Amino acid sequence: MFWKSGKSWTTAFKHLLVCACLFVQQTVLAKDQTEQNGDVIQWAILAAGLGSAVLYEEGHEGTLQFLESFAASQIVTAGLKSITDKERPNGNCCKSFPSGHTSKAFMGAAFIHERYGWKYAVPAYVAATYVGYSRVNADKHYVEDVVAGAAIGILSSFVFTSSYKSLEVTPVVGNGYYGVYLSSNW
Repeated sequence: MFWKSGKSWTTAFKHLLVCACLFVQQTVLAKDQTEQNGDVIQWAILAAGLGSAVLYEEGHEGTLQFLESFAASQIVTAGLKSITDKERPNGNCCKSFPSGHTSKAFMGAAFIHERYGWKYAVPAYVAATYVGYSRVNADKHYVEDVVAGAAIGILSSFVFTSSYKSLEVTPVVGNGYYGVYLSSNW
């Protein structure tokens, strides 16, 4: 993405570092913000997965796989919520099992994993884990709710998503230079 806009990787890295520092500051200094952070991050993971498929792939295969994975994940999650009707840890009524936020976040992370590989998926899985933590921390879900949601999200992406191999983007850093290595399979 940065090679298209003409920005250097150094500039991109600085922006990423500033964003990470602001996120950590908000998370550490405002613990009551944990739930809101989790809400935002779940959608950011989904946007990263779908955005990658829409913006950087030719054709619609990745977009369709994302939508199939998302639909399957949400249908299973909603169905289980209705069947189990489990009370939340905070005492509020119903629909605690499984965690919908976590199933969305892990579906997006697993989509990125299956479609683009581990090096892109690791940050997404870390962020999805934070989403699960935020739900338990906010007393909206029990740990088993979050684990079930994660499993549903991961399984839905593993079933409906295949690897995208036509483009590989690798950052290159050397003595005094930064760049991007692009390779494609024909």
